[in-house]
Amino acid sequence: MLLVDFILHVDRYLENFVTNYGAWVYALLFLVIFVETGVVVMPFLPGDSLLFVVGALCGLGLMNYPLSVALLTAAAVLGNQSNYTIGRHFGPRVFQWEDSRFFNRRAFEQAHAFYEKYGGITIVLARFMPFLRTFAPFVAGVAQMTRRKFSLYDVSGGTLWVGGIVTAGYFFGSIPWVKENLDKIIWTMILLPGVIVLAGAWKARRKAPVAGA
Repeated sequence: MLLVDFILHVDRYLENFVTNYGAWVYALLFLVIFVETGVVVMPFLPGDSLLFVVGALCGLGLMNYPLSVALLTAAAVLGNQSNYTIGRHFGPRVFQWEDSRFFNRRAFEQAHAFYEKYGGITIVLARFMPFLRTFAPFVAGVAQMTRRKFSLYDVSGGTLWVGGIVTAGYFFGSIPWVKENLDKIIWTMILLPGVIVLAGAWKARRKAPVAGA
C-alpha cells in the first residue's frame, strides 16, 4: 500500500524529499528511472507521473530544469541499455532450449524479424507506455536487435520521453486546476496507455481468425 500511496502522491513525497535532502533528490530520481527502465522485474515504479512532478518542481524553482532533463535522460537511456543487455545475454541461452515449454524457436524468429523491421518505432513509442517501456528493450535484446539500431532509437525515445514530460510539468504543473486534480491525472497517465494497448491487442486477436481463414 505504501508503494501505491507513493505513486498516487508522488508530488508530496518528492517535494518533502527536496525540502529535507536537497540535491540528493537527483540521485534518487536517477535511481528510480534507471531501475524502472533497466530492470525487467520493476515495471511498476512511477515513470510518467514522476517526470511530470519533476517538471512542476522545476517550474516552482525547487529543482534545476536543465540538470533534471539531462540527468533523467541519461538514466532512461542507460536503463534501456541495461535491459537490452540482459535480454541479449539470455537470448542465446534461451535459443538453445529449442521448443521447450517456455520457448518456441518460431516465436523467437518472428520476434527477431519484427524488431528488425519495426523495432525502432516500438522502442520509441514504448517509452510512453507503462510496463511496455520496461519489457520492450528486454525483448529487443532477446530478439537480437542490433545494438547500433537499438541505441539510436533508445537515445531518441529517451530524450523525447523525459524532455517532453518534464517540460509539460514545468509549464502546466503549477496551474491550480492541475494541482487540485493531480491524482486523477496520474491515474490517467497510468491507465490510458494500458487501455490503448489492450484495445489494440483485442483488435489484433479478432483479425487473426479472419487472416487464418
